[in-house]
Amino acid sequence: MARTLRRILSCLLLLAVARLHAQAPTQPAATTITLGQAAVPLNGPWKFQIGDSPIDPKSGKPLWAEPGFDDSQWETVDLTPVAGQEDPNNGDRRWVKGWQTRGHKGYWGWAWYRLKVEVATPPGEGMAIDGPTGSSDCWQVFANGQLLGSFGKFDSQGNVKRIYANRPLMFPLASAKEAGNSAVRETLAFRVWMGPGSLADPASGGLNYAPLLVAQSAMQAQSGLDREEAFLLRADEAAYTVFFLLLAVLAASLYLFDRSDPVYLWVSATLLFSPLGYVGHILCANVDWLDSRYRDILIDLLSDPLQTGGWAMVWWVWFRLRRPAWTPKVVGLLTVAYALSLTFQTVISDYGGALPHGLDTWLAGAFYVSGNLTRLAFLLLLTLIVGAGIRKEGKEGWLALPVVATMAVELIAPVIGVDVLWRWHGLTLLIWDLTDPLFVVVLGILMLRRLQHSLNRQRQMALDVRQAQEVQEVILPERRVVLPGFEIESEYRPAREVGGDFFQIIPNEKDCSLLIVAGDVTGKGLQAGMLVALLVGAIRQAAETETAPAAILAALNRRLLGRGDARATCLALRIERDGSATLANAGHLPPYLNGKPMEIDGSLPLGMIEQFESSVHRFQLAPKDRLLLLSDGVAEATDEQGKLFGFDRVLELVRTQPSATQIAEAAQAFGQEDDISVIAVTRIAAPEPAHA
Repeated sequence: MARTLRRILSCLLLLAVARLHAQAPTQPAATTITLGQAAVPLNGPWKFQIGDSPIDPKSGKPLWAEPGFDDSQWETVDLTPVAGQEDPNNGDRRWVKGWQTRGHKGYWGWAWYRLKVEVATPPGEGMAIDGPTGSSDCWQVFANGQLLGSFGKFDSQGNVKRIYANRPLMFPLASAKEAGNSAVRETLAFRVWMGPGSLADPASGGLNYAPLLVAQSAMQAQSGLDREEAFLLRADEAAYTVFFLLLAVLAASLYLFDRSDPVYLWVSATLLFSPLGYVGHILCANVDWLDSRYRDILIDLLSDPLQTGGWAMVWWVWFRLRRPAWTPKVVGLLTVAYALSLTFQTVISDYGGALPHGLDTWLAGAFYVSGNLTRLAFLLLLTLIVGAGIRKEGKEGWLALPVVATMAVELIAPVIGVDVLWRWHGLTLLIWDLTDPLFVVVLGILMLRRLQHSLNRQRQMALDVRQAQEVQEVILPERRVVLPGFEIESEYRPAREVGGDFFQIIPNEKDCSLLIVAGDVTGKGLQAGMLVALLVGAIRQAAETETAPAAILAALNRRLLGRGDARATCLALRIERDGSATLANAGHLPPYLNGKPMEIDGSLPLGMIEQFESSVHRFQLAPKDRLLLLSDGVAEATDEQGKLFGFDRVLELVRTQPSATQIAEAAQAFGQEDDISVIAVTRIAAPEPAHA
């Protein structure tokens, strides 16, 4: 879509150029030009010769650039545009075919163009050469034997150092102000280099556009026109670069929204490789430090292979496929093979001149075939992935088919040598003009659908968490409970919506004893909450038949065994009516009695071994004694500097006899990291039963 718009704008620009050129007639054979406030295309006829010029021993300059050199035996080349011919890349009708179609097929290297002109200018009018907008691959321009400038970078001996992408260039000629209306004689010469990499284009070779002779008064207008044309030629690439980067950022942000779906990361990473080719083209057209040959290698090594392999993995992850398990490895191997094939093909094409004659052509052909075979292998792999996705996902799989179809077309087009779909009045519709917008649109729709599914899943998970939170609120005891002989205060503050701490307070109405079970399961969130619900049910069930705290912990240990990584620290405390207490511990923090930590033996947490034995400790609670049971979330509270609340602060806090709520608030204010649970048990004197 963007390229089609570019071509429409280019046609409008060409009409403006034609209108500007109409101020002076073209000269297919004449060498005399009357230059007014206009630009005249130097169509020729030019004299043409392949090979490079010898150096004049006297001047040290190329002999073929000298005005007095006899070029009468050279070929004649006319750069006048031919009706019905247009640039296959942008539909420009000023384009002409290169030397490969003029009897020099397969030739690469140096060639020269020479043209002698006589220019009549108004008094005080200067002139300049506006370099050709398209050529293969770089050139130097001379006027009357003097080097005016170059397109590309050359060393002092005239050897090619760097090749650039086409860009507007203007070279002022010697002033004709003193000549008045008399004719100024100029001998123009272009020394052109084409590397072997351009041989793949059958119409390449030398100048594909005629340079312009521009009046000094029209130089500013012509330069502006050249810049606008160059901008239009690269505008779609700049737009695509920005667009793909925005899509990559969007996909990455979707991953932040739903971290359970890695497909967003794959899409984001693959989209980042998509504009590498566009960035390379833009840089080569605007900076002097990047050689277009290095750009081609960079694109071949990174952009195309990583895009192709990346999209194969996107669909593998998109459909959540697991079989065959070797698919990701095959994608990686094909990506490497594709990158090497393209890279060596480009290197041989651009630098094959250093190889023995014929070997460069053979190697380039071999790597060209291997690259096509890799494309076909990717096409087969994509077909298998999509087929498996359709079988697995049904409707969702069929929705992905248009996107994969566009990828298949782009893979197969270079193999069969077809890239143009339609031409009409200077407009050229390439396969990529259709597949790229279609790919983006359909991929956007699929991502929106996937996002909708993610939203629905998030809503369902939020509902599940809320229901688990409600269940947890139901199974927790009330914050303040007064029983015969005991006053109990509890506080529970989960670090997330659903916590992993648990406790149960179970009075025995028959003997007025009290059972307290408190613990902390591994992990947080919904999974920990489900494990808490399991343990609370097990506590209630065990308490119906067991009275010994150690037996209750053994029952909980049996319930956790065989459940993967399910672990829990826990203690069970039974307090009789007379204050005698039995404490069984399984890796939980010791309680605090009247502000001092109790000394009890350690033990393994629940769920680790089958032959579990808890440590057992017996003690006496006198009236007004206060027992505090804390989870490790109190001591492990952490402030912004990373300092722990610590057991020293806990000890200092409990000595002041605060309430359970005050302890939880102090730890939470310091910086809560884990679930916080506090149970405070105070023994009160039970009233004596009344006598009849």
